[in-house]
Amino acid sequence: MARFRNKKKVAFVKPAKKQPSQNVDHVTGDKIPRSFVFSRLKLPATLKQLQADLRKVMLPYTALNLKEKKRNNLKDFLNVAGPMGVTHFLMLSKTGTSPYLRVARTPQGPTLTFKIQEYSLAVDIANSQLRPRVPKDLFKNSPLIVLSGFGTGEQHLKLTTIMFQNIFPAIDINTVKLSSCQRIVLLNYNKETKLIDFRHYSIRLQPVGVSRRIRKFVQNHKVPDLSSLQDVSDFITKAGYGSESEGDEEAATVSLASDVGRVNKASTKSAVKLQEIGPRMTLDLIKIEDGLCSGTIIFGNRWIEGPW
Repeated sequence: MARFRNKKKVAFVKPAKKQPSQNVDHVTGDKIPRSFVFSRLKLPATLKQLQADLRKVMLPYTALNLKEKKRNNLKDFLNVAGPMGVTHFLMLSKTGTSPYLRVARTPQGPTLTFKIQEYSLAVDIANSQLRPRVPKDLFKNSPLIVLSGFGTGEQHLKLTTIMFQNIFPAIDINTVKLSSCQRIVLLNYNKETKLIDFRHYSIRLQPVGVSRRIRKFVQNHKVPDLSSLQDVSDFITKAGYGSESEGDEEAATVSLASDVGRVNKASTKSAVKLQEIGPRMTLDLIKIEDGLCSGTIIFGNRWIEGPW
């Protein structure tokens, strides 16, 4: 009787997939900028809330729940910034006269120092609006950055432009998904006052020529109350097309290349609406140093006091 040799079973090992680096954008191939937003010394309650608002602006590539201790110094933050891929610091401080914001590139600078002339918190902006709009997925993607009025050719404004352009991830207009563009940060330089206005908006698209009632019906999937109507067609005729379609001017409309949500379809016109979500700041650039909170002063507008 023939014998059957037992073949030795060889275990199959599935090759491990190479995990893509979390610090590199998989589309553009560029390094993703990350940030720490923290304070120097003790801040009053309103500036603490401004710090929390700035952290939300920098989402998702920032430490939203960064813990600070009194004994922490700049070197402590710098030591953990490298392993975590942090590229920028935003530092708030308060002297006896004014609050200040420093924006620095790690690990070797430069550092821009701004005096905060005025500011409004996100909660103040929301309380001033009839219908505040902050969807739960609004901070899922980084905001777009728009710089206005910085093209004067002055060296300190060129450095400011480069700093703020690099503080948020770059986008590829050929591959970016329109649904991911939900926020925008606007920085406007006033040539007369030499101040910078900082604004933070949410982006909303509305189909042109469709009333608010129809839009809500499509978005919410809720059966409307038809008890007071004779026929379902009365719901459409009562709503009316274009009766509440705000911002339908030609300058405020775009033709979509792809679907965005359930209401805005490709190859149709939609109105682009911006709604401020805060915070709001008026900044005065007073100093630029070539190092991290130290070094040669490249630009100095006036003397600054502070815990630096």
